[in-house]
Amino acid sequence: MKTYNIPVEAALEVIGGKWKVVILCHLIDNGTLRTSQLKRMMPNITQKMLTQQLRELEADGVVNRIIYNQVPPKVEYDLTEYGTSLAPALQMLCSWGEQHIEKTVSEGEDVVVMSGEQE
Repeated sequence: MKTYNIPVEAALEVIGGKWKVVILCHLIDNGTLRTSQLKRMMPNITQKMLTQQLRELEADGVVNRIIYNQVPPKVEYDLTEYGTSLAPALQMLCSWGEQHIEKTVSEGEDVVVMSGEQE
């Protein structure tokens, strides 16, 4: 039996950690992506960690892993319907992040936001 003190603990069990929310935001913004595309968008994540996080999100029913029977193998990821239900919450979190960046810059701190689309 799982026990949670407050419901946000259940949410963090699925999306918690450094990388899962970033992966989900890329899938929300870009739709279906290959592992290599996600890796380019997240240059600081190791391949091992990316694979692990994707597998955990798949196990929790948040992402689909689509395997194409071809050589070389092709694997893509997209959001399940259940995963798509996270979009409003993640978009609110992203908006808050933008406000936080603006606040930080207005207080004199240097901030660089890298675009995930850079190659």
